[in-house]
Amino acid sequence: MYRVILACSEVPEHVGAVAARDIAEEFVHRPWHQNVQCTWDGSRLLLQADNDYDTDGSALRDEFSDAIAACIAEGFNGSITVVSVAARARA
Repeated sequence: MYRVILACSEVPEHVGAVAARDIAEEFVHRPWHQNVQCTWDGSRLLLQADNDYDTDGSALRDEFSDAIAACIAEGFNGSITVVSVAARARA
């Protein structure tokens, strides 16, 4: 099991908090990711999730990008970075 943490920068401040809530809801429909949390820290969106296969965070990054496009109507030039990927013992 891997715990992946991603950050998306340059999100317009006026949509950040609502986008975090909407993105978290979007991941309810993606059960292959568990323990998903999306938060807004005032300047960027942070997404955390556990899964069995994403050793480098790239799969979650792709899905985060799709969710951002679906949940934030106005375009912006933000970027998604992998903050960390950590192997975790299965519960």
